[in-house]
Amino acid sequence: MLTFFFATLGSLFSLVNPLGAVPMYLTLTSAYSTEMRELMARKTAMWFLLILVIFFFAGTFILDFFGISLNALRIAGGLIIVNSGYGLLNSKFKERRVTDKIEEEAQDSEDISFTPMAMPMLSGPGSISLLIGLFAQQSEWVSRGLIIGVVAVMAVIIWGILHYAPVLFRILGTGGLAALSRIMGFLVMAIGIEMLIAGLVSLVRTML
Repeated sequence: MLTFFFATLGSLFSLVNPLGAVPMYLTLTSAYSTEMRELMARKTAMWFLLILVIFFFAGTFILDFFGISLNALRIAGGLIIVNSGYGLLNSKFKERRVTDKIEEEAQDSEDISFTPMAMPMLSGPGSISLLIGLFAQQSEWVSRGLIIGVVAVMAVIIWGILHYAPVLFRILGTGGLAALSRIMGFLVMAIGIEMLIAGLVSLVRTML
């Protein structure tokens, strides 16, 4: 169980890549007071937790409603995750998740916690498809409870990274964060390819 917990946490951390969100978070909160920036960090983590938990439990209902099979989800999710990982490898994390128009609107907003920070910057199609797939694969509620625990731990990590974002940026700088994002990109592509292969293999087996 412990191995499953940390494996899931590692996969989710790579897909979410909270370190890649640090530069944009600092840009959008540059005019905020310390107290307001801390509030945004807490609210972003809370929204992230709520969004992923909702999709985790509602995922199978969404698939059934639209008539989408789990194999199709794995294949589509794998392609999205591979594309996201490729963007990280090319240092295009922000461009792949947030458009210029969304960023401009966020700069005029007093609350950036839900959008663009929690969604789409941190919780996107990759992490959502991963959780929906895990819900369908893990039929035991003990395993599902561990996955919820992973999401909760991830929310705490996001809060910690955003809370210490100025310190992290001073230590790592733009170059350091970009290098870490490239490493994450490699891991994300591996996760996406594994998910894609699993979907294709399962699909072929059902056709035989």
